[in-house]
Amino acid sequence: MRIAEIAVFVKRMNYRRIFCDDNFSFNKLNVVDTIKTQRDFLDDIRVYESDHIVKAYIHICDGEIKELYTDHFFQGEGIGAELIRYAVCQESANHLWVLEKNIRAISFYKRNGFKMAGERLLWNDTGQYIVKMVKDMVMMGDNDLNNGDLH
Repeated sequence: MRIAEIAVFVKRMNYRRIFCDDNFSFNKLNVVDTIKTQRDFLDDIRVYESDHIVKAYIHICDGEIKELYTDHFFQGEGIGAELIRYAVCQESANHLWVLEKNIRAISFYKRNGFKMAGERLLWNDTGQYIVKMVKDMVMMGDNDLNNGDLH
């Protein structure tokens, strides 16, 4: 339930200004439906927990970072960077897709060693584009999660 809550609220914070669709943001996007969707790939999700609080999660499948969300209250603490290191070093993640207009996410991924791959796709029927970012597989060092536990 906690990862669905994180997903819903972070998506609302980041995507509402991109999609400008309050019906989707506040009616269609909800915790109950998100839980149902996430059940299909729970084995591919790793959560970041600290102080008995799930603060973030990452969904990795076949070398792709499918989702990375950190609860709004814990952003800026380096948790996302730790999850990226884990994904690259432990799960051999080497690419992801991100909304082209999500400049904040693109900047975050660039700071963490990803670069634009030059691929762009229309995302479902949203009218928005996603762009592919790739990671050079250079050793990033040991994955030492000093502040939290990943499981």
